[in-house]
Amino acid sequence: MDKQPTQHDNSDNPWLDLRRLTPARIALGRTGTSLPTRAQLDFQSAHAQARDAVHLAFDPAGLREQLSERGRDSLLLHSAASDRHSYLQRPDLGRRLHEDSAQQLREHAQANPGGVDLAIVVADGLSALAVHRHTLPFLNRLEQHIGTEGWSTAPVLLVEQGRVAIADEIGELLGARMTVILIGERPGLSSPDSLGLYFTYNPKVGLTDAYRNCISNIRLEGLSYGMAAHRLLYLMREACRRQLSGVHLKDEAQVQTLESDADTPKSGNFLLSND
Repeated sequence: MDKQPTQHDNSDNPWLDLRRLTPARIALGRTGTSLPTRAQLDFQSAHAQARDAVHLAFDPAGLREQLSERGRDSLLLHSAASDRHSYLQRPDLGRRLHEDSAQQLREHAQANPGGVDLAIVVADGLSALAVHRHTLPFLNRLEQHIGTEGWSTAPVLLVEQGRVAIADEIGELLGARMTVILIGERPGLSSPDSLGLYFTYNPKVGLTDAYRNCISNIRLEGLSYGMAAHRLLYLMREACRRQLSGVHLKDEAQVQTLESDADTPKSGNFLLSND
């Protein structure tokens, strides 16, 4: 006997096909005027994971050990925010180094005069979970190419309770031509472990976000390590050539994909039909 559709049969619901293609919360259904229990519990679980990611303690010792195993030197620094509470309440303190850390960099610069081409900074930001999961895999992809460019590098700078702008002070103290800071992004309800990076040419204290380039959502479910490294390397090469970064330096890296076609226009809205 053929199955007869019932009021619960969703075979004709086009939203279900879209739901399979995205982690976005669509087509959740309803029970009366409320969400179904499963959808409500999933939301509460995602919210709890996001909160936990913000408060998870950074483990710089473990990261330093893993870097050492790969032959990379590192320095451990601390922002002016003494603890997590201060960090969350006073964003300005996370943008500057503690005086002891600043002095440590001055001494390192005196012992290694001449500056460096690139300083890589790693800060916990708002998700130490993202830093723990994605820093080393991303650096492995990036450092495969840094050597071929002939760029000199400083030890990896690990910063506790750090925000994006702290890389400007670090770069200025080290005399670095470029800085890249890897930082845990603000957790979302489906992405508690998203890693972001900010690139600055000629860093110095007082720069605004207009002088930085951002690449975000670096994680297994987002932007791949290889793609992120490819885009960053393009920005770095162009920055060295044009001696600038930020809003005047656009990410125009050409990325070959399975769907790309030499005859496909490079501009236009992909949401609109070509008909």
